[in-house]
Amino acid sequence: MHDIDWNDLRHVLALSREGSFAAAGRRLGLDPTTVARRLRAIESQMGTRLFERGAEGEMRPTQSGEIAARRAEAVEAEIGGLTLAVKGADSEVSGTVRISAVPILINRVLIPAISDLAARHPGLRLELIAESRDVSLTRREADIALRLARPGEESGSRVIARRIGMLAYAAYASKPEPDLPWLTYEDGMAHLPQARWIAGVAGKDGYAPVFLNDAEALLQAVLAGLGRSLLPCIVADQMANLISVPVDGHSFPARELWLLTHPDLRHLARIAAVIAWIEATITRLEVAGPAASQIPRPPS
Repeated sequence: MHDIDWNDLRHVLALSREGSFAAAGRRLGLDPTTVARRLRAIESQMGTRLFERGAEGEMRPTQSGEIAARRAEAVEAEIGGLTLAVKGADSEVSGTVRISAVPILINRVLIPAISDLAARHPGLRLELIAESRDVSLTRREADIALRLARPGEESGSRVIARRIGMLAYAAYASKPEPDLPWLTYEDGMAHLPQARWIAGVAGKDGYAPVFLNDAEALLQAVLAGLGRSLLPCIVADQMANLISVPVDGHSFPARELWLLTHPDLRHLARIAAVIAWIEATITRLEVAGPAASQIPRPPS
């Protein structure tokens, strides 16, 4: 005997409650002949009669039919409870959200702002993935990703992408010494806009004898006094031990900041809450500028 599925049991339950093919059809949105045909198929599949016609023409469940109807009611209750639980989970700001971004944005932008989010939504659990590589949202390596460039065409409809701001850069150092050497990225990252900019202005000042593969490492090298470098303003302007370094004849670059998420997750309340928090955090730092130095930051 093949397994009975819920669609079969719906016909049994409706007929037991309504007592006629016509009334059961109205409940199910089907015509009476379809209900009768489905009942015959179910009885054939189960090898027993589930209903018989009474003296007044009503359809009465047999002993087997009563058992089937009771089981169908139990299944209906379970499915109803599951639906309510899932809808509640979707509308409740709780659960785990995985966020991917380059380390400097995780460490210096998101982590200092987490306490505000946690206070508003204590049921949330954040997993922060600080990586320079682009993790895959389609393989669910993350729920939300912050990227410093528009996603490529290969992403297509597999992700929802929105530009949430421009990440402005400027030159910073930890001490007001003239002609400090430039700290920059290792050769494999020479294609980055900020690396190309540094290459165009290094000139006589030259490079410091250390090359790095991440902006967080560049920040640490600048703090250690090894040289100057381009850093995101929303990060460096928070730090009282960094000073802005003018560069005559050159305007500083900026990069687009994109927020990506998977289409299947956009309706979840926890995803919407975290996206709103990220956008508000970025906007607050952009507007506050150097005055944001009172915001707590991770130890250097």
